Amino acid sequence: MLAACGLQSVEDLYNHLPDEVLLKRPLAIPDGLSEYEIAAWFKDQAARNANGCASFLGAGVYSHYRPVLCDVVVSRGEFLTSYTPYQAEFAQGTLTSIFEFQTMICQLTGMEVANASMYDGSTAVPEAAMMAARITGRHRFLAAANLHPEYREVLDTAARNARLEVDAFGYDAESGRFDLAALEAKLDSSVACVIVQSPNFFGVIEDVKAAAEIAHKHGALLVVVFTEAVSLGLLEPPRDADIVVGELQSFAISPSYGGPFAGIIATREKYMRQIPGRLVGETKDADGHRAFCLTLSTREQHIRREKATSNICTNQALIALMATVFMSVYGKQGLRELASQNLAKAHYLASGLDLPFSGPFFNEFVVNPRGRTPEEANAALLEKQIVGGLPLGRFFPELSGSLLLCATEMSRRADMDAVKEVLL
Repeated sequence: MLAACGLQSVEDLYNHLPDEVLLKRPLAIPDGLSEYEIAAWFKDQAARNANGCASFLGAGVYSHYRPVLCDVVVSRGEFLTSYTPYQAEFAQGTLTSIFEFQTMICQLTGMEVANASMYDGSTAVPEAAMMAARITGRHRFLAAANLHPEYREVLDTAARNARLEVDAFGYDAESGRFDLAALEAKLDSSVACVIVQSPNFFGVIEDVKAAAEIAHKHGALLVVVFTEAVSLGLLEPPRDADIVVGELQSFAISPSYGGPFAGIIATREKYMRQIPGRLVGETKDADGHRAFCLTLSTREQHIRREKATSNICTNQALIALMATVFMSVYGKQGLRELASQNLAKAHYLASGLDLPFSGPFFNEFVVNPRGRTPEEANAALLEKQIVGGLPLGRFFPELSGSLLLCATEMSRRADMDAVKEVLL
């Protein structure tokens, strides 16, 4: 390689860099191990984990049961070894599964068009915002203060580099819902979209219809976000929105220390050509048989860069397939029953606790531990082999004495009772 580049040494490859950024010592990592030593090392590390702990963490990543069938299907070679369906004639199975995925997402969200999935929920939010900017020709976004704070960070980063503006509107300290008056006060002719989450980061279910009426009155679009997909088994689909984005981790996708996950973006048919990424459509082959193809591929890999709707979005085909199998296994009634379990268990856990917000919630809620800080409460729970909630002071200083707790179908009554003993 050096000879081909006309260089004498490896150091010559880096002579364009300042001397102070060059590392002139070996990397501070231990020597390599044999395969069986590595396996033994990982077993030792695993033994240090809190195996068997009950968990009441939520905040965008949820502990749900994963049907075995999901792994059976996605582990098949036809799916597992494929990347993305560039060549439709060689990937009819993949295209078929994506078409079914898109159909189910439309049924779930009440939208008319869904794409072939996104990286995750957090990156879907700025994609929806920039989509709204293209549709409206406006440059400002209004995001609810109770939007997932890490989603907001991703939105801020994307908007800053696209020379777009993000502003926030507050939430009501009593209900935990976004403040409709604050929203209306900040809306003007420069706002491309209003971004709200339901259930929001505090677990409170929002009034999507009211937000839509206010946004549309000012010519802005409404983007509705969800992080807990199971909630759509009971809640009214956000069909008043113009764009719906969310995270499907709850649909048989392992938490896996934070990913990979699968996001969604769905919208009205009239905005279809502004949706980022790929869209699989149904057609007929030369013999008149049902077939599938990429109807839209609006990435810079497929069209001129200035006409691309996104330069980062792709479809998480394998991960989205997990969610597709999950939705097929549960069906409409099964998802409704699953959501009902989550609702019932969360409300059992919350009963008698000090809840600072009065708004209705699904399977997640904010609680004030009595006589303890959130950190002290979590330490006491860990002694009982229970992982507690998320201390909210990390993101919301005004809620520094509060915890965000979540209960799902995996939560056992004995563990919930133990949590209540610590927090009461």
